[in-house]
This record gives sequence, structure tokens and C-alpha cells, in this order.
Amino acid sequence: MKFMTRNPLPPPSPTLDHIDLNLFVVFDVIYRERNLTRSAEVLSLSQSAVSHALSRMRQRLGDALFLRQGRGVVPTPRAEALAPQVQAALARLRAALEPGRGFEPAHDLRRLSLAMPDELEPIVLPALLAALRTAAPAAVIASLRLDRPALRTDLAAGRIDLAIDVPRSVDAEVLHAPLIRHRFCVVAARRLRLSAARYLAAEHVAVSSRRTGHTFEDFVLDRMGMRRRLALRCQNYEAACRVVAGSDLLLTMPRRHAELLRPALGFHILALPLEMPGIDLHLYWHRQADGLPSSQWLRQCVRDVLSAREG
Repeated sequence: MKFMTRNPLPPPSPTLDHIDLNLFVVFDVIYRERNLTRSAEVLSLSQSAVSHALSRMRQRLGDALFLRQGRGVVPTPRAEALAPQVQAALARLRAALEPGRGFEPAHDLRRLSLAMPDELEPIVLPALLAALRTAAPAAVIASLRLDRPALRTDLAAGRIDLAIDVPRSVDAEVLHAPLIRHRFCVVAARRLRLSAARYLAAEHVAVSSRRTGHTFEDFVLDRMGMRRRLALRCQNYEAACRVVAGSDLLLTMPRRHAELLRPALGFHILALPLEMPGIDLHLYWHRQADGLPSSQWLRQCVRDVLSAREG
């Protein structure tokens, strides 16, 4: 007697009762990062834990979801179809977790982690601290070193809330907008009638955190077919201002920073005798925080305290 073989029944459609909702968070991060190692970093989990979570989700959904390609992974068609719905659902959940009475910084804001280049701290932190002392007295500000290669991961993982930096190419998940513009001036030990010729003939201090390469102002001068004479290259503006205050050297620097240092060091601020564009600074945040009232309030707070002192 022959028995007819039946095709196995398809697995039952998964329901929320049978799926750990944390798996969707893992799925979302893997979809965005396309790499299990980076996903583990964002989630603050071990790579084996991420792999195990992905295996569980594959079993529940009956699909591979992600396939290996080179050093990363690529989503399957099922994952591509699922991703927008998962991201939308997670965004609604995050919004729902914001206090129902609306975001109140005095009660809800406990910490602000802001990444920026070192030289911006004297400009940003005093004004920001004064504003938060009034609006959110319990908040602690953490100013962190800006790690550009890790910016997307740090924002996605919540290690930093916002970042301030010059305009640069970033991942589509990182949003940014203009913040302020640095305008340049010349710092000298005494008042001078400074012409372009005298500026180029003088000896200068250059400030850069990099070991080699043009500073912004030297790059601009080079494009104009001009070159200045460098006598010293150092790492920060305070050290450079101290040198200039006791010498005949000139220093080209952002005017806002020079105005902060002048009362303590006693140098003079002169107009730059050449046409030199300012340096724009942008504010950066992660797309998943874009609609959150807390992030919106923080971004506006940073804009307000810096635009009030723009010059």
C-alpha cells in the first residue's frame, strides 16, 4: 500500500504573544548597522547575545532576515518589507514613553551628554550651564570628546544626546542643522594698524590638534595664493594667546573665543585685514530622537544659548 506524502504545513503566523518584543529592537539595530559587531556595540550586548536574538527571531518569523555579505549582513526581502513597520512602531513606543503631561525639563531632564571638539568647551559650556541651572536645575552636563568615526554609533546607543562639529558627511541616520558661525579676528600683544601686507609679513602662531597639515586659515590663504610665516604651532587657543600676549607674534582665531580669553590674558583683538570666511558649526542628533520632545527641547536650548552670543 502506498501512502501519499503531504507537504508539511507552513509554520503558524507569529503573534505578539509568542515573540519577545525586545527582538524587534535588535532587528532594528541590525537593519540600520548592517554589521553584527557594530550592532552589539550599539545595544551594549555581546556579539553572541545579538546572534542568539537574531536566531530566535528567524525561528519565529520563518525567514533568514539577514544574509552574510563581506564583513557585514544584508536584509532579505522579508526584512526589507518588515523594517519600515518595525521602525514606525518603535518610534511610536518611544514617543509614548515620554511623560504624558508633556516634557518638563525641571522634572524630566537628568543628564545631557554633549560631544564637541575641546576648543568649543569654553564657548558652549558656561552659557549652557547657566541656562540649565534655571530650566533644569537637577540636570548634569557631560561634555565628551568628539569621536567622529563613532558618532553614529554613539548617538544611536544614547551614549551622547547631541554633538557639535563642523559640517561633514554623515550617515543618513544622523541628522544635523546649522548652529553658529565662527568669525575670525587677529590677536596681538599691542594695538596695530594691520594691513594685509603687514599681516603676511609678521610671524604667526597656528593652532591645530593635528600633528601635520594646514590649518583652516592657511588653507584659505593658500587658495588665495598667499602664505604667512609660522613661528609656532600649538594645540589649543589658550596656550597660543598666552604666547602672543608676551611676544610680537600674531594669532588668527575665532573672535568669540578671543573675547572670552582677553580679560584674563590682556591681549588686543584686531580686525582681520583679509577676506576670510567663517567656520560653520552644526548640531548633530540621531533620527530616532528627532521627534522626541526631550530631544527637541535640548536642541532648541543649545541653539538659544549660542545664538544669543553669536558674533
